[in-house]
Amino acid sequence: MASDPKSDLHRYLRTAREVLLWKLDGLSEYDVRRPLTPTGTSLLGLVKHLATTEQGYFGDCMGRKFPETLPWLEKIVDGTDPNADMFATADESREDIVSLYARVAEFADGVISELPLDAPGVVPWWPQERRYVTLHLLLVHMIAETNRHAGHADILREGLDGMAGLRDGVSNLPDQDWAVYRKRVEQAAKEASGRA
Repeated sequence: MASDPKSDLHRYLRTAREVLLWKLDGLSEYDVRRPLTPTGTSLLGLVKHLATTEQGYFGDCMGRKFPETLPWLEKIVDGTDPNADMFATADESREDIVSLYARVAEFADGVISELPLDAPGVVPWWPQERRYVTLHLLLVHMIAETNRHAGHADILREGLDGMAGLRDGVSNLPDQDWAVYRKRVEQAAKEASGRA
């Protein structure tokens, strides 16, 4: 079976993007924005963060310029608000952020399609010994980054309303009684820790 490494990597990135966005479906404006962890992680914040990250890696690092200015970037760079890309401000709508992510994805997809995997790039915020990269490395990095945050989003969404799974129409979860399973896991934890 023939495989094209760049197409394979690109497909995994696109799938991870879809997974992340699906976690917003059907939630209220409050639930997509509210902090769901002690460090303030929110579902919409994860989308904004990944839009920011992708435009940086596939734009700036590959010598390309994303055609829009992200106003929060300056605050991140100068240190006045290092988490400015991790939450949606009150004046940023869900549509604004999701639309930005779509435009960044389209931009990144163009860069990925245009350049060979061995195209050189520079990540100035990485340590000197690792900052000279290739498109291949940045693709792998963004797949890992996007899937990491999609996993966060999966757990956050499950905590909000019980919805879990990979993406619409593909749950990747066995069909079972989850309450019974959870009790089994809890019992095993108690027994292993001597609390049974």
